[in-house]
Amino acid sequence: MPATIGTILLFLAVLVAAAVAARRLQTAPSILIVIAGVALAVIPGLPRLELAPELVLLGILPPLIYSAGVAMSWREFRFNLRPITLLAFGCVIFTSGAVAAVTHFVLGMPLAVGFVLGAIVAPPDVVAPLAIVRRLGLPRRLVVVLEGEGLANDATALILYRFAVAAVTTGVFSFTEAAGTFALIVVGEIGYGIGVGWISLRLRRWARDPRVEITLSLMTPYVAFVVPAQLGGSGVLATVAAGLFVSWNGPLLISAATRLQGIFFWDLLVYLLEGFVFLLTGMQMRTLLDRTDTILLRDLPLTILIVLAVIVAARFIWVFPATYLPRWLSPSLARRDPSPPWQWTFLLAFVGVRGVVSLAAALAIPLTKTDASSFPDRDLILFVTFGVIVVTLIGQGLALPSVVKRLALPSDAEDERRRERDAEITARVETLNVARPGRSARRRRRRYTGRPDAAAGA
Repeated sequence: MPATIGTILLFLAVLVAAAVAARRLQTAPSILIVIAGVALAVIPGLPRLELAPELVLLGILPPLIYSAGVAMSWREFRFNLRPITLLAFGCVIFTSGAVAAVTHFVLGMPLAVGFVLGAIVAPPDVVAPLAIVRRLGLPRRLVVVLEGEGLANDATALILYRFAVAAVTTGVFSFTEAAGTFALIVVGEIGYGIGVGWISLRLRRWARDPRVEITLSLMTPYVAFVVPAQLGGSGVLATVAAGLFVSWNGPLLISAATRLQGIFFWDLLVYLLEGFVFLLTGMQMRTLLDRTDTILLRDLPLTILIVLAVIVAARFIWVFPATYLPRWLSPSLARRDPSPPWQWTFLLAFVGVRGVVSLAAALAIPLTKTDASSFPDRDLILFVTFGVIVVTLIGQGLALPSVVKRLALPSDAEDERRRERDAEITARVETLNVARPGRSARRRRRRYTGRPDAAAGA
């Protein structure tokens, strides 16, 4: 017990030190926390902490996804649903197939095993990119699309991952059955998540106690996530749906006092969870080194570089046509939503930081198949996944501020804010102009009758 308390205090001290150092260095704390985790992993004498997949998928992921869904505007999410869907579903499936094809034909990996690796490394993380881009002054729409993609793409990847693992372990796969099951999971989880959000808000309105309401808000993501996950789904879409439902209907049913206390509680909770996620990700270095033999390590750098090149190229290949082709095919869409500048599209393609969900999925790969033989290339998948996470998080994370500056996106964000202010001022002026004739008419009636308007007294 004292050792556990000491470890927790050490983790908290690392989070505080990383936050202070990041402010001085003007960089994202998540990058420094991962580096600190790798450093702690190689220090002799410290306890080895192995990241349990259940801790991430069932303990940490639900509140992070739910809090992001609640913080997102439903109106903005709905307006950007098309690009979010193309990225969260289309890009993940395309990247998974590209990784599977390249690892099969270039590295000789079995195709089903390649799909397992592809499903693991395909989805950008929901936490890491936003922890970096929010500090860079990006246009609001870019942040919304990245956040919406991060909320939904884990569902696609986890469902593909389960299909691929089942194909490897059993040797049986049916594309028609998998497609039907995928559609059923998507529709079922969205409906279930909306139901959970509706029940949660009604219970909170009935409770009318901030402490009870915040407790119910903490239970909501776990109730939304666990049931679909146990039934063979991902749980991610249900949690996202519950968060968006609360975001849209919560202000009408949650008191102001509860919202103020809940903001502080959730802000602290998300800060600690994100910090521990990044720290534990870096500390998995020792666990992977203990599991892997030296023969595998010799070929590992080339494998990591090939997989990195595939996932980066696949995202660029997908994002540019997905952005401009629908507008070229649909003039009405082009008029309603004109094409964004190429700089915006380039940034969407560039941001592809992988995170702890990928590592948890890799650690959850079964040790053996149904015939009791070992799972092919399991250790290789683990190390490749960790390498992809570290390289994208540190490499792309450090390069992102320079890329944003070269693309002049902060000036676009300032223009966006200026247009929003101008639109707000115009709306207020129009409202005053509409209201002024009414006031003038009432004043004329008062001068004519010598008494106040009856409607005004009512």
